[in-house]
Amino acid sequence: MDRLITFERITIEPPLKAIYRRLGYRKGLTQLRPDEARILGDRIEQARALISLKGAARRLPILSKTPRQIRLPGDRTLQSAQLAALLADSREIILLGATAGPAVIEAIGRDTADGNLTRAVVFDAAASEMVDAALDWMETFFGRELRREGRQLTKSRFSCGYGDLALDNQKLFHDLLELGRLGVELTEQYILVPEKSVTAVAGIETID
Repeated sequence: MDRLITFERITIEPPLKAIYRRLGYRKGLTQLRPDEARILGDRIEQARALISLKGAARRLPILSKTPRQIRLPGDRTLQSAQLAALLADSREIILLGATAGPAVIEAIGRDTADGNLTRAVVFDAAASEMVDAALDWMETFFGRELRREGRQLTKSRFSCGYGDLALDNQKLFHDLLELGRLGVELTEQYILVPEKSVTAVAGIETID
């Protein structure tokens, strides 16, 4: 099966616990005064209003595997021993991509230039966690579909630039997911633009 699905709008609640953790707050260790909590909540809501989550996913068959290589249709390969280990029981993969859009990045840039670093940091944390949550949302979406087939996603996902999966694989992800249609470009250094844009791969395996 080779199928591309685009999500023009992903609507989720801000993952507040994850945002607080990214900002350095620890449950039971960090005490926020009521006024501080209100200001932080307001800034997260301001960030939420600027974030426009979009995503894309593509389900692909694995044609063959070695301990260090995954071969995909179109004579495409992924070189990674760690990814091959993750996909040991998989015959298919799902590529995932999500973006928070340009508006929040532009706001972070303006706040940074104006010296409003506190708000910039909160916006940055909110955008980072919300785009990761968009990947979680897509995994849940496909998880329901796969369960009807007696299959499931691997317990973890893998991204370019982590472990031994080289960052230059980002071009393969970008092209297969057609992220340009979501306004996401790829630099010569294999960086996704806007900044708060991410990709990942998960395996599809049979439920025991």
